[in-house]
Amino acid sequence: MISLNWVNDYVDISDIDKKELADRITKAGVNVEKVETKHIDNLVIGEVKECVAHPDSDHLHICQVDIGTKVTQIVCGAPNVRVGLKVLVALPGCILPGDFEIKPGKIRGEESNGMLCALYELGLEEKNDETYSKGIHEVEDNNVKPGDDANIYLGLDDTLLELDIHKHRNNDCYYHIGFAYIVGAILNRKVKLPTTNYNEIEDNIEKYMSLSVDTEKCPYYVSRMVKDVKVGESPDFIKKRLNAAGMRSINNVVDISNYVMLEYGQPLHFFDQDKLGNKVLVRNANENEKITTLDGIERDLLPSDIVITDGTKPVCIAGVMGGENTEVDDNTKNIFIESAIFNGVSIRYTSARLDLRSEASIRYGKGLNYEYTNAALDRACDLLQKYAGAKVLKGELKHDKIDKTPLITTFKTEDLNNILGLSMTDEDVKIELGRLDFEYQYNNNEFTVTIPKRRLDIEPEMNDIAEEIGKLYGYHNLVSTLPKTTTKRGEYLGDVKIRKTISKRLRSLGLNETRTYTLVSDNMSKMYNYDAKEHINLPSPMSIDKSVIRTSLIPSLLDVYEYNKARHVEDINLYEIAKTYHKENNEYIEESKICILMKGNYIINSWNNNSIKTDFYLIKGVIESLLDYLGFKNRYTFEKAQIDDLHPGIGAKILLDREPIGIIGRVHPSIKKDDIYVAELSMKKLYEKTIKPLKYKEASKYPEITKDLAFIMDKDVESQTIKNQIIKSGGHLLDSVEEFDLYIIDDKTKSIAYKLVFKDSNKTLLDDEVMEIFNRIITEVETKTGAKLRS
Repeated sequence: MISLNWVNDYVDISDIDKKELADRITKAGVNVEKVETKHIDNLVIGEVKECVAHPDSDHLHICQVDIGTKVTQIVCGAPNVRVGLKVLVALPGCILPGDFEIKPGKIRGEESNGMLCALYELGLEEKNDETYSKGIHEVEDNNVKPGDDANIYLGLDDTLLELDIHKHRNNDCYYHIGFAYIVGAILNRKVKLPTTNYNEIEDNIEKYMSLSVDTEKCPYYVSRMVKDVKVGESPDFIKKRLNAAGMRSINNVVDISNYVMLEYGQPLHFFDQDKLGNKVLVRNANENEKITTLDGIERDLLPSDIVITDGTKPVCIAGVMGGENTEVDDNTKNIFIESAIFNGVSIRYTSARLDLRSEASIRYGKGLNYEYTNAALDRACDLLQKYAGAKVLKGELKHDKIDKTPLITTFKTEDLNNILGLSMTDEDVKIELGRLDFEYQYNNNEFTVTIPKRRLDIEPEMNDIAEEIGKLYGYHNLVSTLPKTTTKRGEYLGDVKIRKTISKRLRSLGLNETRTYTLVSDNMSKMYNYDAKEHINLPSPMSIDKSVIRTSLIPSLLDVYEYNKARHVEDINLYEIAKTYHKENNEYIEESKICILMKGNYIINSWNNNSIKTDFYLIKGVIESLLDYLGFKNRYTFEKAQIDDLHPGIGAKILLDREPIGIIGRVHPSIKKDDIYVAELSMKKLYEKTIKPLKYKEASKYPEITKDLAFIMDKDVESQTIKNQIIKSGGHLLDSVEEFDLYIIDDKTKSIAYKLVFKDSNKTLLDDEVMEIFNRIITEVETKTGAKLRS
């Protein structure tokens, strides 16, 4: 809660409507959740001029009360009412807590024009036997007179703001001077800081105390000492302001500590110096160390906690709560005052772990300004001298490792305008920086701004300055405009692009995408580990069937196949694109793969029963179509290979630029008896390959010449060997070569037929020149491969 009466001490807001100010504060970026006032209308100071017993009651009195403008009659039943007593008078029209409205009337036949009030009737005290027996409140202030506004006397003339503070907001919303700077910037008024004026005695703190800091979590620690303190009641203005902020008054010493914290945002800690001893050591807590805090609870400490010690034992959990062993009490005479900066993250963790979220820990967690650390110490000494009779010793003990490097940023007005969408001039920026009270220099159309230490939330960046100026200008005043920029066609990039491309192509080829779990059972993980990858086992798996991270997608697709087969789905054409993981040299490697599974009919024509059944060559054609579509035409080959878990006679490696990128083949009969064909490629390797730009050529205007031929060869000779030789011998006029027939002659030989297409884009080919090339192909294939032309 922020008291606007308190803020008024630092920036003049006496002429400003408080609700209007709250609205302007919200528009400037600090959300005011509620505007609260305890002001009671028609409540004045009165003085009892005459008091006689009521003729029809044994406890009521008829009083003539001076209310400034006149003397009025009020019937009162309080036992302490008497002539000459100054009282609180609720006049007709006054509405007390509970919506109780005072009205003129008669009490047992006698006229009564108001009510003489006790504090509990105004909601300022709890109603109990003690407060009830005291009767009406007795005003003992000689500075007030009949007719004065009782709200001022009671401190009810204040307006309080309840703030909804964003978690990233600076500490300035948690103390009144910081909030005064916000108000000053909004109203363009200067902030006036409180002055300190105390006298030091001829005695030095170094005679009594020593300080050492043995932790990096305390970059700044400064302390002073006062003697001969008189512990007692706080002055009214301190009690009222603490009450407005939601803190109860304890005594003048404790209240001054809290008052300074709410004023400067700097928590202080007062130690009873006689209980503390002559040494202060700031360090991290030891293992298994304990402390009994001010609330009487013994706390277990961790080495991550910061503690203040007397050189041996803890006397305070730094930034959170003091220890019972050095508590200031009614007998305290000498006080050691601590004003420090501790590591905010450490304070937050300690506070959360111990469930001790205090006003001090909140502010330490937000970060503190070392300038106010010093100012708060001086302010405490001044107030202790004025209101507790303290004698302030000379000197101070200080540990200073704080970074005091100024935070400076430079920018030009046009940079701010580009961010905010405004049309400010240099003079406008000067005015705004002046309102913010930011020190700056202006040279060659450029501003050099020094961020004040109190604004820990502002980085030395032009964007942060623009945000502060934008909040002052008011976001609601910004005119919405569409950005002016060049546009370009949106597209996927990187591995996302190739994934989308592959998926689009496979769907166009009639395959359906599926998604399966990354985790598999131990048995599944051992299947299709053709690259001998090291598996990653989960230390605490959810279940046995989800205990290993897979290195291949094939076992997962086989599970999907079984699921579909159990539901009488006979024709299955699936693909999945997903990540696999393995270990290599104690590092975890991620690799994206493409997996295809096909079984049954690829195309069904029920009209004339002309269906295409899936076999090795069909799934090979799907892979070829995909690689051609990706731009790898003429760069890939299929190499026959014996691959574990694939049929020993129907399996091959897929090579791209002579580097293995995957496998293809039929599932081994020992795993599945059905004719299931699978292929798996590394998408990562595809992505790493350079795709050459597509080349376009004009379609030939001249006719092509087609020739067919067949070669007889050993059964073990691969067609690709023959095909490569045909291409090599054919030269540039040979446009394409395709196999179109396979005939098994006997156990040792086979015949493969090829279709050759000859084409010239510049002329019509003559049959003689084509036959010359055709005969050369036959001769070179027979001599270099051992195959014979089939007549």
